[in-house]
Amino acid sequence: MQNKITKLFNIQYPIIQGGMIWVSGWKLASAVSNAGGLGLIGAGSMYPDVLRTHIQKCKKATNKPFGVNVPMLYPDIEKIMDIIIEEGVKIVFTSAGNPKTWTSFLKEKGITVVHVVSSVKFALKSEAAGVDAVVCEGFEAGGHNGREESTTLTLIPMVKEQVKIPVISAGGIGSGRGMLAAMVLGADGVQIGSRFAATVESSAHDNFKQTIVNVKDGDTHLTLKELAPVRLVKNKFYKEVQELYQQNPSIEDLKELLGRARAKKGMFEGDLEEGELEIGQVAGIIHEIKSAKEVVEEIVNEFNEAKSLMSIL
Repeated sequence: MQNKITKLFNIQYPIIQGGMIWVSGWKLASAVSNAGGLGLIGAGSMYPDVLRTHIQKCKKATNKPFGVNVPMLYPDIEKIMDIIIEEGVKIVFTSAGNPKTWTSFLKEKGITVVHVVSSVKFALKSEAAGVDAVVCEGFEAGGHNGREESTTLTLIPMVKEQVKIPVISAGGIGSGRGMLAAMVLGADGVQIGSRFAATVESSAHDNFKQTIVNVKDGDTHLTLKELAPVRLVKNKFYKEVQELYQQNPSIEDLKELLGRARAKKGMFEGDLEEGELEIGQVAGIIHEIKSAKEVVEEIVNEFNEAKSLMSIL
């Protein structure tokens, strides 16, 4: 299954594990990398010293390539980038910000840079900034999302039509058939988040993992667009957000309700009522908590089976 993405990252399969906050620690990243994909440590929920520890543990747990995902809205981003350089990380995925800000700096250090986008406009800006590839994330994705509400099915071919660099598809992909569909549309690889959130090695709380397994179609919704669009499981906190919207709230009102550490409370500490539970629509086809290795193998096997079936049709 060698292609542009496997060559770019020196991995066996064009499968990237999303660098999700509170979920993607060194255990998950190293497990995915050892299974032949590309594991990403999610720096967005880590203090700088915590990130350093996760990178060091990941290096001990795998001799395969792995990377770090860095949301550029992070307050201590300069410290984060310094640690990435000091620890010799060779792959960085950036998101939630202008790709011009850090791409040149990282590329000068010999780092492969990928930026996450939700539109053709930002894919072109990323290419102009010099990134090595883009992750095109559709509206179906969990966590913080694009404002455009473009779905993966439409976004991938539109971006592929406009850029020359490799395109990685994300949002709504949790199976081998989903991976094949994305690649038929033009993607060179896939980034998968929700499916890896519900794995043994995920640092998410067991309560949240079980919630992912229980989610059905219609159980998630994109909200809080005035702050930063986020797809949430419909729980008590989500209902409070919707009730507040009935009162025509200000941004300050929404911030006050959101408060601090809602995502940590939900996904990491397991508070299913007051916590922010971020997951993608694809959770509706996740029915079991498995090891990261089993997930990768399952995706690859299903991809190959579906590809063989296509050749028969």
